[in-house]
Amino acid sequence: MAITLSDSAAERVKSFLENRGKGIGVRLGVTTTGCSGLAYVLEFVDDLNDEDIVYEDKGVKVIIDPKSKLYLEGTHLEFKKEGLNEGFEFVNPNVKGECGCGESFTV
Repeated sequence: MAITLSDSAAERVKSFLENRGKGIGVRLGVTTTGCSGLAYVLEFVDDLNDEDIVYEDKGVKVIIDPKSKLYLEGTHLEFKKEGLNEGFEFVNPNVKGECGCGESFTV
């Protein structure tokens, strides 16, 4: 399974990279934190690490590290706007539970 992006997520990432004036893609990862144990990390990538795994969807390179791959395999990244709020949403088939605030998850 791969990491995929919605059309709106792909366009948003492309827009961010263009505004930055540099970058080869976006890194998705997980970190240990929160009440449920894991939280998502999203950052722009200028250089690849040797161990990085690269997916490409809709013209956007999605980079993940081997540890995060275990938790993110099959994830679909959405970008949503609701009223004045906007942001990326992770649709992750591996999630077994989330904390009440939605900031962390468990697999």
